[in-house]
Amino acid sequence: MTFTTVIDVASLRELRAESVVLDCRFDLAKPGAGLKAYLAAHIPGARYADLNRDLASPVTADSGRHPLPSPAALTRFLVSLGIGDETQVIVYDDANGSFAARAWWLLNWLGLSRVAVLDGGFKAWVASGGAVESGEPVTPAAAGAKRFTARLRPEMVLTAAEVLRAAADPRRLLVDARAPERFAGSVEPIDPVAGHVPGAVNHPFTSNLTSESRFLPAAELRRLWLERLAGRAPHDMIAMCGSGVTACHNLLAMSLAGLPGAKLYAGSWSEWIRDPRRPVARTDPSQEPV
Repeated sequence: MTFTTVIDVASLRELRAESVVLDCRFDLAKPGAGLKAYLAAHIPGARYADLNRDLASPVTADSGRHPLPSPAALTRFLVSLGIGDETQVIVYDDANGSFAARAWWLLNWLGLSRVAVLDGGFKAWVASGGAVESGEPVTPAAAGAKRFTARLRPEMVLTAAEVLRAAADPRRLLVDARAPERFAGSVEPIDPVAGHVPGAVNHPFTSNLTSESRFLPAAELRRLWLERLAGRAPHDMIAMCGSGVTACHNLLAMSLAGLPGAKLYAGSWSEWIRDPRRPVARTDPSQEPV
């Protein structure tokens, strides 16, 4: 069986020996914490994927906080893990799937569709009695031997200039995945400028989850996202957030709901504010739909 959106713990337990598992745990405030947690305990055989090192490229003067990795660098990383064209990849974290969703989106961008996020993440695995191991796993003997053909899908990404044009088009919908207070501009703990892109609407990525941090049922996600789209087609939606990470959670939720095709503004807010000529809006969070 192939998994392309999310996978539950029971299914992963049956599939683990036939898949490559990536641990994507990360802490924006403590960049080394994810690797530390991985070395202490992880799903047996899982390899670590670092948000800054493996799932992004170095920050530049014009970029956001997590620029997309170069396709060549991402390809080398995947090949080093033994991932081939037909490999089933499972990704997980311990942050509601927010970092794992970034890995899910990147692998799809590179042309791999057999990628799924572990629903409930590492906490769900441990709570179910799943085994863990510590330290670095042994590199698979087959790493680098499998055929991998990158099939980049550039249509999945929009630039800041394209977002600026889209913001003035009523047929397009720009959706920001940040928390309501950050979207409104009343609080900004990370970026130097608070607010949002004018015309954007707020859909915090946590809205895709139950109180137990599992994804809502597909039918419920479909209802919520069709309401958010308000008659627009999924491909007319643009997802953004602070740096192009949690926006991928909204894109994953839409795919799970059977509504694929929305685009990612990868630079997101942290790139948008690099150019002071780009407009900024601020609102009262009580007036913004969530």
